[in-house]
Amino acid sequence: MTIHTLLMEASQKMFDDFFVRALIAGIGISIVTGPLGCFVIWRRLSYFGDTLSHSALLGVTLAFSLSINVSFAVFIVSGAIALLLISLQKRTKLPGDALLGLLAHSTLAIGLVIIGFLSFIRFDIMGLLFGDILSVTTDDIFIIWFGGSFILIVLYFIWQSLFAATVNYDLAAAEGMKPDRSNIIFTLLLAGVIAISIKMIGVLLITGLLLIPPAMSRNVSNNPKQMLVFSIIGGILSVIIGLFCSLKFNTASGPTIISIALALFVLSLIFTLNKVTKLQK
Repeated sequence: MTIHTLLMEASQKMFDDFFVRALIAGIGISIVTGPLGCFVIWRRLSYFGDTLSHSALLGVTLAFSLSINVSFAVFIVSGAIALLLISLQKRTKLPGDALLGLLAHSTLAIGLVIIGFLSFIRFDIMGLLFGDILSVTTDDIFIIWFGGSFILIVLYFIWQSLFAATVNYDLAAAEGMKPDRSNIIFTLLLAGVIAISIKMIGVLLITGLLLIPPAMSRNVSNNPKQMLVFSIIGGILSVIIGLFCSLKFNTASGPTIISIALALFVLSLIFTLNKVTKLQK
């Protein structure tokens, strides 16, 4: 028996364990959501991310209706909603938060209505809304790591223009950095990360993993690079501890992961408040 065969058998046995698959998938998602979440915090786009995550349910229902890949359908629908929102913001007089609320709740409602018509298909509605570690397959791991790597590579190339537009949009435009193009690409990257993480976290709680670890890292970091690193670490810790708690107490994976992320945020907040109190003394 060759070394290659032994390695193949060992990897097969490892991926046969659903919990190991969930850990690998969750860590992959955390590595991607960390950097994107920092920009969501910096650019104050939390409600925008919520809108895209709500539209993901519509993508799921279309995937089952047309018998296509769920992640692909979610990306197409979320990306279309993101581009529609950008277009409406330029062409209508409605404020941005009104458009976000309109699209978020409309797409979620349409998705639920379509589920009602698809009575011949069995839906795990709790798994769709809140995540399910049992549903993570080897193919999902491949999609998460391959798709996540692609997202991070694209983010690397637009990082400078996107960061400059975040600090000062007019200055970035004057320097020829094309901030509008970077904004569009960034929204599509958000749609992509929602698409690859829907099975793990669920439709309603995906935004939590985008927001809470970066918010936690902002409390304990002194510069953007530190915030990015601590955000990834916070996300990975949330996934690992959350999955162990989910397995131990038989709870949904998505809410448990987000609850652990919230606990880490509270700890970081206490640390920050203590630090401020000492400085004031």
